[in-house]
Amino acid sequence: MTLAFTICSINYLAQARTLGDSLRQTNPDWQYVIGLVDKLDQANLPASLLPDYPMLEVDQIEIEDFAGMCDRYDITELNTAVKPFYIDYFFRNYPDATEVIYFDPDIIVFQPLTQLKKHLGEYNLVLTPHICQPIDDWLIPNELNHLNTGTFNLGFIGLQKTEESNRFVQWWKKRLVNECRIDLCNGLFVDQHWVNFAPIYYDKVWIEKHPGYNAAYWNLHERQFSQKDGVWRINETVDLQFFHYSGYGIHKPQEISKYQNRFTFDARPDLVPLFEHYRQCLLNNHNETYRTYPCFYIKPPKMLYYQKVRRALKSPLNALISALEK
Repeated sequence: MTLAFTICSINYLAQARTLGDSLRQTNPDWQYVIGLVDKLDQANLPASLLPDYPMLEVDQIEIEDFAGMCDRYDITELNTAVKPFYIDYFFRNYPDATEVIYFDPDIIVFQPLTQLKKHLGEYNLVLTPHICQPIDDWLIPNELNHLNTGTFNLGFIGLQKTEESNRFVQWWKKRLVNECRIDLCNGLFVDQHWVNFAPIYYDKVWIEKHPGYNAAYWNLHERQFSQKDGVWRINETVDLQFFHYSGYGIHKPQEISKYQNRFTFDARPDLVPLFEHYRQCLLNNHNETYRTYPCFYIKPPKMLYYQKVRRALKSPLNALISALEK
């Protein structure tokens, strides 16, 4: 059995439902679970807002220092830090699951992922790099940006349930308890930099360069999109497998992503139908209502601001800068 999951707080349930709907259509034999970094009994969601997918709340997966992680992390860091803990939970508690696959909630799957299943029968891990071809300008994101954020995009990872992949998960868990931070000065960008080591430390790691996998704003320079007979194609050669709508917001529909300035929809009309489809899916799945729910585990913004200032001042680099300025 293949188990696919995502992780989000209630404010991202529209995205998680949209991902689940796409998996149900394209890979109906897979089990899909929403890992919820939130408290349903505190949110009191009406029945109409409860997804038609199982939700596993984070306080049920036995994270030893979860309270400390809540104190240390903002909502992005926390939702990212618990990823290997969920994988570990699924390895231990879902004996029929031979593969565990993580997708960020802001992904739509467009095809049966048969090649992924094949590779997970041969390899312990499957990873996708941010880019597969050089970038020839200095717009954002460029190669320097990817050096800061990691070789691989961890909005997706596939794992065969093996002893080797479990060793990787246990190592990854230890790193993310304290070091799943957005702290570029200290070489950290949530969970992603750590996985740069995966192909070095662990055996049988497949680096998936198929252009239909994890298509997103960071690799648009190497991928053109077209649609024929209802099937999305990339570079007119391969089918789009899944698209990652990272940084897209329906309240700024003119922006491909808030994290890039290389492309516009005027310059890339091939993308317009893909994003119009996604926007409508989010609206249909109650995005406007979900986004009003604050995460139970996250402190108010003012407290988080002072927490991050204190953390920054503990950085050796920042301490040196402060000393030189005096």
